[in-house]
Amino acid sequence: MGEQLVGSGPVLLDVDDRGVARLRLNRPEASNGLDVELLRAFHDAVMACHARPGLRVLVISGEGRHFCAGGDVKTFASKGTGLPDYLREATSRLQMVVQALLALPAPVVASVHGFAAGGGGFGLVCAADLVVAAQSAQFLSGATRVGMAPDAGATVTLPALVGLRKAMEIALTNPVLSAAEALDAGILTAVVPDDELAARTEELALRLAAGAPQALAATKRLLWSGLGARVEAQLGEEARTVSELSGTADAREGLDAVIERRAPRFTGR
Repeated sequence: MGEQLVGSGPVLLDVDDRGVARLRLNRPEASNGLDVELLRAFHDAVMACHARPGLRVLVISGEGRHFCAGGDVKTFASKGTGLPDYLREATSRLQMVVQALLALPAPVVASVHGFAAGGGGFGLVCAADLVVAAQSAQFLSGATRVGMAPDAGATVTLPALVGLRKAMEIALTNPVLSAAEALDAGILTAVVPDDELAARTEELALRLAAGAPQALAATKRLLWSGLGARVEAQLGEEARTVSELSGTADAREGLDAVIERRAPRFTGR
């Protein structure tokens, strides 16, 4: 059982009774290309997740043949000389989406099939906490190919994932990366057979949903904030966070489970 929070429009969202939210980009006719309307709906859906008590995991996927082909180039081309103004709003809303995903306490899992390209596809993959991809999935930065620059935070997240030299190669020369190549580069968490993508994503989501929510949220926050921090500064933040977590019921349950050699039963308290 669960609840359908958004049942129509360019983004669909439901949450089941285990705290697993599933957000699906829903413009299959445009390969889930991002336009302002979709980005507004995307941000609203992520903020609904922020407001959802007991949310444990957010899974993002795409309807149709592709995860997301990036910005909707046909819409962009139709704007003519008004394109800079349109893109100012689109990129601002994409920034808001990425910021909301990074700030979401629950882990974000991207489940990728088909193409993940541009800021909307490749950039969102880089901003997810964990990424499961189908064997046939392909990945493309693509921004410089159309005279633009990467967005969705990829100029920070991509070098953190693959290193500066590899990030330069990917962003400047725009190779189409296979799932195996993206995995080897450090962009993905796992690559699975195409027909197992949904099941393997669900398996990971349920594993995360069974974890200690406060511990997962704190760990996610520390890892992302650590990208821009010095080690010395991060040590104090880690120590403060560990001390706070040690007072939670989940921490006590985790210790008891180890001592009693059983699986822990986390409640989020």
